Amino acid sequence: MSVSVSSVRSGWVRHRLPRSLHPVAWWLWALGIMTTASLTTNPLIEGLLLAATTFVVVSRRDDGPWARSFRLYAVLGAAVFALRIVYRIIFGGGDGDHVLFTLPRIPLPAIVAGVRLLGPVSLESILYGAYDGLRLATIIVAVGAANSLASPRRLLRSLPAALYEIGTVLVVAVTVFPQLAESAVRVARARKLRLPTAPSRSWRVRARFVRGLVVPVLADALDSAIALAASMDSRGFGRTASGSRRHRVLAAGTALASVVCLMLFAYDLVSGRLPTLALGSVATLHLRDLLVVAGVVAAFVSIKLSGHGVRRSRYRPDRWLFPELLTVVCGFVPVSAIIAVGAGSGASALYPTVLPTPDIPTLPTIMLVAVLVALLPSVLTPPALTATAEVTA
Repeated sequence: MSVSVSSVRSGWVRHRLPRSLHPVAWWLWALGIMTTASLTTNPLIEGLLLAATTFVVVSRRDDGPWARSFRLYAVLGAAVFALRIVYRIIFGGGDGDHVLFTLPRIPLPAIVAGVRLLGPVSLESILYGAYDGLRLATIIVAVGAANSLASPRRLLRSLPAALYEIGTVLVVAVTVFPQLAESAVRVARARKLRLPTAPSRSWRVRARFVRGLVVPVLADALDSAIALAASMDSRGFGRTASGSRRHRVLAAGTALASVVCLMLFAYDLVSGRLPTLALGSVATLHLRDLLVVAGVVAAFVSIKLSGHGVRRSRYRPDRWLFPELLTVVCGFVPVSAIIAVGAGSGASALYPTVLPTPDIPTLPTIMLVAVLVALLPSVLTPPALTATAEVTA
C-alpha cells in the first residue's frame, strides 16, 4: 500500500501542532536526569545535564503559573552549590596538600575533638565540595524542570482511582499559592484605582493598608481553591469506591502483603541476613529481590482494586502518544549510558579523584551522546500550548 506525500505531510503538521505533553512523561524524563546526576560527581557530565535540562525547559514550558518556578529552583540549586563549598571551608577545609589560604582556626573543647572550625583551606576540599554541590544542584534543577514543564493539576488528574481523595487535597494545596500571587496583583490594582494617592509613611497607616490587602487576597484565593475542589468533586474526584466487599477485602490484603514484603526488603538491605537461592552451580538469587518485586506487584494490585467502582467524567483526557514515549526514552538513555560506563573499564571517569592529587575530569564519549539524546525533546516534541499558540490556532 502506497502512502501519498500529502498524507505524510498532513500527519507531520498534525504532530507539530502546539499541545501539552502528558505530565507523567515530563516527570519520567526528569527522573532519568536525576538518576544520572546521582550516579556521578564528574563536573563535565553534571554541567551537560544542567545545560540540557535548562534548554528543554526554555523550549517547551508553557505560560502557566507553575512554569515560572524554574528560576526559583535554579537559584536554590546555586545556593546549595555555594553552601556546600562554604561547609567544606568551615568544617573540613584542611584535607589535602595544596593549601590555598589559611583562616583563623577556632579552638573547640575536647568533647568535640573530631570537629574543627576554619583553619587551612586546600584545593582538594574545595573541589570535593564543588563536585558534591554540583551533583545536588543538578538534581534540584531537574526537579524544577519537571515542575515547570508539567501542570500539577493535570499530573494529579492522572492519579489512580484509589488516590482521588488525596489528589483532591493536593490540587487544592497546590493551586492556592499560584492563586495567591494572581489575587495579590488583582487586589492591589483595584486598590490603586480606588486610592490614586500614595499611602502615608506612618506605620499605622501601612498596617491598615496591609490588613486591607491581605484579607481580600486570602478570601479570593480560598474561594478559587474551593471552587476548583467543587468542580473536581462534580466529576467524581474524591468519591468513595462503590465496589463489593470482596474487592475491599482483597485490596486490604494485598496492601498488607505489599507493606510486609517491602519491610523485609528494607531489613535485609540493612542487615543482609535473608538467605540467597541457588540457581544451578553459578547463579544465585537474593530473596530480597523477590521481596521487592512482590511488594511492588502487590501495591499495584491493591491500588487497582481500591479504585474499583470509582466513576468520574473526563474532559479532554491526557493522551499517551508517540512524543510522550519518545520523551521517556530520551530521559532514560543517559541512565543506561552511565550504568554501562560504570560497569566498564572507564568507571573511574564518573568519580574524579580528589585525594591525594586532584585529577582532571574526562568526559566519556558515550555520555556526551547520551546527554544530546536527552536534549531531543526540545526539538522532536510538539511546542507547548500557550495563549499565543491558542490565538494563532
